[in-house]
Amino acid sequence: MNAVWRASRAAVRHRRLQTFVIGLVVLCATTTVLLGLGLLTAASAPFDKAFDQQRGAHTVAVFDLGDASRAQLARTARRPGVEAAAGPFGQAVLDMPEDWLWMAPGSLSVVGRADPDGPVDRIRLLEGRWVGAPGEVVVNWPVGGTPGPGLLGTELKARGAPTLTVVGFATSMSKSAGAWVSPEEMDRLRPTTAQMLYRFTNAATEQQLRTGLTTATAELPADSLTTAQSYLALKRAFSAQADAYLPFMTLFGVLGLVLSALIVGNVVSGAVVSGHRHIGVLKSLGFTPRQVVAVYLTMVCVPALVGCALGVLVGNAVAGPVLRAAFSGIETGSASIGVSWWPSAVCLLSMPALVVVAALIPAVRAHRLSAAQAITAGTAPRAGRGLRVQRRLGGTRLQRAVSLGLGQPFARPGRSLLTMAAIVLGVATVTLTTGLTSTMVAYEKAGKSDGAARIQVQADTSTRGRAAPEASDRQTEQRLRSLPGADRVTARALTKVSLSGAAQTVFANFYRGDTQDLASAIVEGHWPAGAGEAAAGPAFLRQHGLSVGDRVTVRLNGRQAPVTIVGELMEGNAQALDFDWRTLAELDPTPQAAEYTIRLAPGADPQRCVEAIGAADPALRPTLLRSDNAATTTVVGFSSVFTVLLTAVAALGVFNTVLLNIRERRRDLGMLKSIGMIPRQVMVMTVSSVAALGVVGGLLGIPLGIAAHRLVVDHVGVVSFPESMKQVWHMPQLAALILSGVIIAVLGALVPARSAARLTIAEVLHNE
Repeated sequence: MNAVWRASRAAVRHRRLQTFVIGLVVLCATTTVLLGLGLLTAASAPFDKAFDQQRGAHTVAVFDLGDASRAQLARTARRPGVEAAAGPFGQAVLDMPEDWLWMAPGSLSVVGRADPDGPVDRIRLLEGRWVGAPGEVVVNWPVGGTPGPGLLGTELKARGAPTLTVVGFATSMSKSAGAWVSPEEMDRLRPTTAQMLYRFTNAATEQQLRTGLTTATAELPADSLTTAQSYLALKRAFSAQADAYLPFMTLFGVLGLVLSALIVGNVVSGAVVSGHRHIGVLKSLGFTPRQVVAVYLTMVCVPALVGCALGVLVGNAVAGPVLRAAFSGIETGSASIGVSWWPSAVCLLSMPALVVVAALIPAVRAHRLSAAQAITAGTAPRAGRGLRVQRRLGGTRLQRAVSLGLGQPFARPGRSLLTMAAIVLGVATVTLTTGLTSTMVAYEKAGKSDGAARIQVQADTSTRGRAAPEASDRQTEQRLRSLPGADRVTARALTKVSLSGAAQTVFANFYRGDTQDLASAIVEGHWPAGAGEAAAGPAFLRQHGLSVGDRVTVRLNGRQAPVTIVGELMEGNAQALDFDWRTLAELDPTPQAAEYTIRLAPGADPQRCVEAIGAADPALRPTLLRSDNAATTTVVGFSSVFTVLLTAVAALGVFNTVLLNIRERRRDLGMLKSIGMIPRQVMVMTVSSVAALGVVGGLLGIPLGIAAHRLVVDHVGVVSFPESMKQVWHMPQLAALILSGVIIAVLGALVPARSAARLTIAEVLHNE
C-alpha cells in the first residue's frame, strides 16, 4: 500500500489540471446538496423536535359549554385511541380595541390554565413568571427570542373585560392560545367555550386525526364541538416558505451530482487513456492490476475528499443566510432553526463514494491492460475510428480546418458523449436560471408595472382623537389624496378575527379606495367587491383546507359575518385574509384605517410628498416603499451563483476533453503544421471540434431546462404564479440559449487551442 500511495501522490502532483477539475466539481456539488438537505431538515426536524419536547397537542378542540359539561369533556380523555389529554380549560375571546405589544387590534383568544405543565401542550416560559392570581396574564410570543423584561407589567385593556397585567411571555408549539390567565380570572370572564388538548396513538395523517377525534367525542352531544385545529396544519405553516426554496435547491443539487459524475468519469477515462504508458511502467515495475486500479482511484479520491470538505464548509457558511430568508416572518416558537449535523455527514460519506463509482468503470480499463500492450500502445486513437465521417466532411465546401475539427468528436465517441452531456446540463442550468429570473422579476413587478413610487403611511390611532373616528379617518384619506403628486390612495385596517374551524385567531386586512393594484394580484376568481367577500393566498387556503367558492364565518367584537372566498391571491400571509371595507363595517361600527398606501403619479417627487405628509399631520408616519423583494433576491442570487459554478464546471469538462484530444493528436498536429497549417487554423480546428457539441448540447439542454423551470414554479407552495409568469420563453431568448451551449464549449476550448497553436513542429514531432 505504501507503493500505491507514493504512485498516487505523484500522479496527483503531475496531473494538476485534472486534480483541480475534480476538486471544483465535487465542491460545487457538495455545496448544493448540503443546502438542499439543510433546508429539508430545517423544514421539518426543528418543528418535530420542539413539538415533542413540549408534548404538543395533535388536536386542539374547542367545545360549547352550553352543549357539553366540563365533566363530559373530562371523560373524553379516557376514550380509546387517546394517548393523553389536558383540560377542559375555559376559553374566552377578548376584544382589544387598540394595538397592544405591537400586536394588531381585534380578537385575542385567552385560556385559563393553573400551570404551564401537563400531559399535553407544556407551555415554555420565555420571560417573567406564570400567572399566580386574578388580574394577571401570560402572553404567547410566537417567534424566536424574547420581547424583553421591559414589557413586563404592561396593562392590557380589553373592551368589556377587567384590565390584565402582563407577568410573563411564553410560547406554545400547539398555538393553543394567544394568552393565558388563571382559572379564577377565567371564571370572571364567564367563558362560553372550553378547550381540550389531545394526543392520539395514531396521528400521522389528517384521516387518523379525524378518526381519533371522532372516537374521543363520540359520547358528547351533537354539535358540541365548535372548532378543531390539527398540528399538521401548524407544521405545514411552519415549513411553507422553506418548502418553496426546496424545489430549485434540489434541482441544482441533482444537476451538480450528475455533472460531477460525468466530469469525473470523463477526467478519469482520459487519465487512463493518456496514461497508457504510465500504466505499463507501473505494471512492469511489479504493480498488480488491482494496485493499478487503486492508484487511479486514489488519484481521484484525494481531490474529491478535499473538494467535499471545502464544500461542506462553504455549504454550512451559506446555509445561515438561506435559512434566515426561508423562515423570515414564520412563527417558529421554541424551534431552533439551523443546519443539523447529519447533512454534513451524509455529504462527507456519499460524495466521495459517488466519485469512486463514477471513476470505477474507466479505472477498470487500466486493470485489463497488459504491461506490453500499455507500453507499446500509442497515444493516438485506433486507426480507422471516425475516418469515414472525416472523409465525408472533407468533401464538403467547409474550410479544411473546420471539417477536420468537426470530424474529431467521432474519433472518441464515448468521450464526446460525456462532454456533450456536460454541455447539456450546463445549458439546462442556464435555461432554468433564465426562466426563474424572468418569473421572479415579473412576480416582483406584479401590480407595479407602471414603475410608480409608493408611500406607506402609518396612522398612529393612539394619538388621534376618537370622538369622531370615521370623520377623522375619511378626512385623512382626503388629505392624502390632495397631496401634490398623489395618484391613488388605498386605506387598510388591520385586526385579528376568529375563524370558524380554527382555534387560533387570524389576521384580517380590510381595504378601501383604489384597489386596482391589489386586484391585479388575483390568479383565480376576483378581488372582493362587497360585504361578505374575501381573498387569500395559496398558503392560507391550503393550510385551512379552503378553496375559491368556500364559505367561512368570521367573528369580531361579539359579531359574526358569513364570508365567501371569491379570489386566490398570487401570494399572501399564511395567517391572513383580505376583505372589502364593507365587511368591516358589519363587524365594527367605528372602523379606523391603520395604514394608507399612496401611489404617486409619474414624475412626482417622493421626498416632497413624504415631507408634506409629515407637515400635514404629525400622527402620520410616512415611509417610501422599496421595490426589492427578499424572495426574488434570494432565488435569483443563489440561482445565478450556482449557474456560474456549474457552467464553469461544464466548461472545465470541455477544457479537459480538448486538452486530452490535443495530447493524443500531437503527431497529427505536427504533420499538419509541417504541410503548412498556420496557428490560426489550428485554433479554428480545435474550437470547431467542440462547437458542434455545443450546438447539439444547446438544442437538448433547452427543453430540459424549460421542464425544470416548470417543475419549480408549479411547486412553490407560498406563491401561485399565473400562467403569464410561467410563459417566459420567446424566440430571441431561445436563440441566445442555443448559443450558450456554443459559448460553454468555446470557453472551455480556447486555452488548450491557444496552447496547441503555439506548439512548434519540432516539439510536437518529438518521439515520446
